[in-house]
Formats: sequence, structure tokens, C-alpha cells
Amino acid sequence: MTDLVWPPALLMLIGALLISVLRGRWQALLILATPLCTLWAIWQLGDGVLQSAPFLGYSLELVEADRVRRLFATIFALMAFAGGLYALRQASWYELSAAYAYAGGAIGVCFAGDLISFFLFWELMALCSTLVIWSAGGDAARRAGLRYAALHLLGGVLLKLGIVGLILHSGSIDLRPLVLAGWDSWLILLGILINAAAPPLAAWISDAYPEASPSGSVFLSAFTTKAAVLALILMFPGTQLLIVVGLVMIFYGIIYALLENDMRRILAYSIVNQVGFMLVGIGIGTEMALNGAAAHAFAHIIYKGLLFMTAGAVLMQTGKRRCSELGGLYQSMPLTTICAIVGALAISSFPFTSGFISKSMIAQGAADQHLALVWYLLTAASAGVFLHAGIKFPWFVFFQKDSGMRPAEPPWNMRAAMLLMAFACIAIGCAPSALYALLPYPVAYVPYTAGHVITQLQLLLFAGLAFFVMLPWMKRTLTISLDADWLYRVLVPALLHAWLRLWRHIDDAIDGALGRLSTLWQRLVVAPHRPSGWIVASWTTGAMALGVLLALALLIWRHLI
Repeated sequence: MTDLVWPPALLMLIGALLISVLRGRWQALLILATPLCTLWAIWQLGDGVLQSAPFLGYSLELVEADRVRRLFATIFALMAFAGGLYALRQASWYELSAAYAYAGGAIGVCFAGDLISFFLFWELMALCSTLVIWSAGGDAARRAGLRYAALHLLGGVLLKLGIVGLILHSGSIDLRPLVLAGWDSWLILLGILINAAAPPLAAWISDAYPEASPSGSVFLSAFTTKAAVLALILMFPGTQLLIVVGLVMIFYGIIYALLENDMRRILAYSIVNQVGFMLVGIGIGTEMALNGAAAHAFAHIIYKGLLFMTAGAVLMQTGKRRCSELGGLYQSMPLTTICAIVGALAISSFPFTSGFISKSMIAQGAADQHLALVWYLLTAASAGVFLHAGIKFPWFVFFQKDSGMRPAEPPWNMRAAMLLMAFACIAIGCAPSALYALLPYPVAYVPYTAGHVITQLQLLLFAGLAFFVMLPWMKRTLTISLDADWLYRVLVPALLHAWLRLWRHIDDAIDGALGRLSTLWQRLVVAPHRPSGWIVASWTTGAMALGVLLALALLIWRHLI
């Protein structure tokens, strides 16, 4: 144990607080320096529990480090730096402050060694990411943020119930691998899968991320889903259910991305698709597959951040977000176009890019375990990724028809951030040993074999041919794609309104019946000036009491319901 430990998450949170106070050059310096200082602190940590604190008879392990935790914290800090550079001159102080606190929560999740501190940092991420969405302003962002917060609160409640049950049953708060043997472990898994954007509750990602600001969507693309991937690596490695969930996510993301017209919704669905690859690796659970899941998460954060940066640059410079309204932008935005192509090639696992040396490890893990069907599905999915993200996104945004728009390149800081990320995509792909050295287990895998390179190039070539053959069907129109969020955005409110209308009719009927009963009571019983007739005379005391009880029951039922 080291003598002095600087908690990396605390450095990010202090930076987030100071960003809200400082202005001008000092704020800009702090934006760039905070992630770098956090990265330095991450690599000062040795392995093991490095910082603990007593809490209600338990020992909170606030900082526990190992190779996989350090890997995820490293890419989170690097992504915070790239996102801060990208947002330096465009984002508001409150968006940057929320984004850095969001990154601090993700880094806190990385080093949390117990379930309680893990949950606190987990909820900090949910809160701060909601603020990032709201920072974009406007009614669409406000509504999307509310729906985002509601689903993540649901996930938090499930996670908390599972943690409480696990602590009650085991008496331990240690964050450790779990077996799906009781309701508490199932609740923890469900809570994590919501953050991982697993169907059917995956639509929050395509609903909320496109409504954030150009810089806000860059931050959002990096932390929540990948923190969930880390949590699954730590708690559910080898859980075969995750193979099924991951495959569903892969093809769900591909289908919806192919149907989508909004460029940032395409990339949001692509996140679901790529996280699905990681879940398959975690479900396989071997050292090769877990290395692949961790490496792919690292690479994915970089190329997905780059793709969101290019989409954000287009949105900021043109004000357009639909593919059907864009095209021909390569003529006035050549640098942005090149960066988008690099990101598209990386996500498609093109040789000499980061995706090629990471995603293939997951497929190799399936092959090593003789999971032939899983291997074939992963291979087919790689072609689908090239269709929707490798070709569709850059083609419809920067090429296809000439939209007539000639926007300028984005400001220098945005260009610098895109170039940094594009360089990282290529550098990792050309020198994979640097990334492999950071992985949790020793790597005995060589990605650049003749068979692997030729097979991948053939796959991408025929996928590209299929895209252009089917181009008339691939063109998007001014439509929207209905997803599972239609249930709680449209169907549930419609059913609620129908129930309220029905209840108003019932309430009016009860009011009318009570009014008529009261009138009849006044006429037949109460009014003393009326002469006694045969009707009143025929009412017995029991009949009168029964009438009073009936009226009282109707009144009570009406007010209780």
C-alpha cells in the first residue's frame, strides 16, 4: 500500500467544481489539465486495496486497483481530455462541469472495491449525465433528459435492491464475481444491463444522446455503457446468459441503425451494437474473451468518440442532423470527412485500425471454446457494422447527393480533438502491443495473420458491394423508427389518458346518481311540510337506514378511488 493515495475520481470531481467557478484562460487551462492530472494519479496506483474508510460497521474500499480497473480508468481520463478539448470554446461552463463530474463518477466506479461506494458513484454518473443532456437546452433535450433519468433511476433502484439483498444474505459488501443463484444477483445484473443499453430497455440511448449538444454527446458516448461493461467483467464473467443478450444487442443495433435517418441516432444505435460484442466476450468468460471485451471497450471509446465528434461538427456547422438533408460536405469540410472515414473504418475492424485488433479477440475467444454458431454470428455482424457505420454514416453525410451546403470546418479545438482521436485509432491498430500490454491477462494473440487480414478484407469488400447494390433501399426519408420507447412514450400515456377520461365519466355518473338520490331523499323523508302520502308512509325505518348506508357507501367509494 502506498503512503499517499490521490483518488483519481476525487481529482476529476474537484476539477468539475472549479470549472464552475473559474473563467477565461484559467478555466481553459483547468479543462485540459484536470484529466491529465487524473491520468497521472491513475498510474500512481499499485494493485490491491489502497484506500478504505469505516462505514456502519463495514469497511468501504474506496480505491482498489488492478489491471482491468486501471485500463478502463485510463481510457476514461483520456476521453475526458479529448472531450474537454473538443468542447473548449463551444460548451457552457455548466455542461463542462457536469461532464467532468460525470467522468469522475465513471472513474470512481472503476476503482470502487465495495458495493456501497460502487453504487454511489454509479448514481453520480446517472445524475451528471442527465445534467449533460439538459445542458443542450430546449424542450426536446428536457423531455429526453427526463425519460433518461427515469430509466436510470429504475436501474438504480434494481441495483440497490440487489445490493441490499446480497449484503443481507452474505454479510459482505465486497465487489466480487457473482453467480446467478438468487434474486439479489439477478436484480444487480438487471440494473447493470439497463446502463449497458440491453433490449428491451435500450431505447434511452438513441432517445437521449442525439438531443444533447455536439460536445455533450461526445461525453455521453464514452462513460455509462462502458462503466457497465467493466461492472459485468468484475461481477459476472463467464455468465453465459450474456452471450445471448450480447447477440441480441448486436443485431438489434444493426437493424435500427440501418433504418435510421438521424446521423447521431445511427451512432447511438451503433453503441448498442458494439457493446453487444463486449457482452458476448464477457459471457464466454475465458482470458482471451475477457481481454477482447476490455480491449474492444478501450478501442470503442476512441472511435465512437471520434464519430460523434464529426457528427457534432456537421451539426454545429450546418444545423442539420438528418442524412436525407445532408451530402456533399466533403467539398468544404475535408478534414472532418477524413476523420469520419477513419472512425468508420475503425468501427468496421478494417486492418491497421483499432477495431481490427480488439474485436477479433472476442471472435477468437468464441472459436477457442468451439462456439461455432456464436463465431458465425459475430462474423456476420461485422459485415452489418460496416454497412451501417462504416459506409452509411460517411456516405450519406459527406458524399451521396450534393446538398448545396458549403459549411466551413469547425473551430481549431474541435479539429485538434478529431485529429487526436483519429491518430489514436490508427496508432493502436498499427502497434497493438501497446494496448495488449495493458489488458488484464497475458496476451498470446497475433491479429495480423494472412488468413485473418484476407478474411476481414473479403468480408468488408462484399459488405460494401451489398451496400451500393441495395443503395436505392438504403436511402432514408423523413421518417422515424419506432422502438420499444414507443410503449412508455406513446402507449402508456394514451392508456393513462383513456383511463382518466373513463374515470371522469364514472365520476360524473356517480355525482348524478348521488344528486338524484339526495333529491329523492329530500322529497320523501326530510321535507316536513309535505303531507304524508302513501310513498312516505310505506317507508320503514330499516328501508330508510338502508338508503342512508347506500348513499354513505357511494360517497366513501368515490373519494377513496
